[in-house]
Amino acid sequence: MNILIFGPNGSGKGTQGAIVQKKYNVPHIETGVIFRENISKGTDLGTKAKEFINKGELVPDDITIPMILNRLKEDDCKEGWLLDGFPRNLAQAEAMYEALQKENMPLDYVIEIELDRDTSKKRIMGRRLCVNDNNHPNNIYIDAIKPAEKDGEFVCRVCGGALTTRSDDQDEAAIDKRHGIYYDTETGTMAGVNYFKERVTVIGVDGLPGVKEVSEDLLKKLG
Repeated sequence: MNILIFGPNGSGKGTQGAIVQKKYNVPHIETGVIFRENISKGTDLGTKAKEFINKGELVPDDITIPMILNRLKEDDCKEGWLLDGFPRNLAQAEAMYEALQKENMPLDYVIEIELDRDTSKKRIMGRRLCVNDNNHPNNIYIDAIKPAEKDGEFVCRVCGGALTTRSDDQDEAAIDKRHGIYYDTETGTMAGVNYFKERVTVIGVDGLPGVKEVSEDLLKKLG
């Protein structure tokens, strides 16, 4: 089963991707990891990509897509894969689909975690990190994992430890920029999702409920 997964920052895409990976025993492939591995190994594509990255420029699709395809051809992907983080816009969606077609590599499903922009932003800015364990989930805007309160302050809902925030989670300008690209239905990520809707089965899942409810809905629709 070959799958692309989409969702705005704050939608729980990474969490749901991990659940799908475990259920169907396919590798969860993140494009950021592909870049880092190619650069660290000094592959031809990695060397070319590093040149653009060092200049603060976007890596062209004619480097990125072959890099991704090479990863999808590895042995652990023979039974399928879940690709996360690409494509990010309409042009990349078109180029990626054409590349998969040329390689006779079927795209079985596209998963879209649907969440409105305001809620996505609140979830990002509501994240709180436990000083004792980063795996203790806390978010002031999600009732299921809302921190506890002690002496008028939020504390970890799991262990009662102090909570901190990540600076990038509080950077509204950066969040708005990322979401601006994602929610753009003309040339952005949403335009890419709509492109796939005309070609493959796109499974839309409401990202508003809790993790358990979202995953149950998603796995039911995947079958």
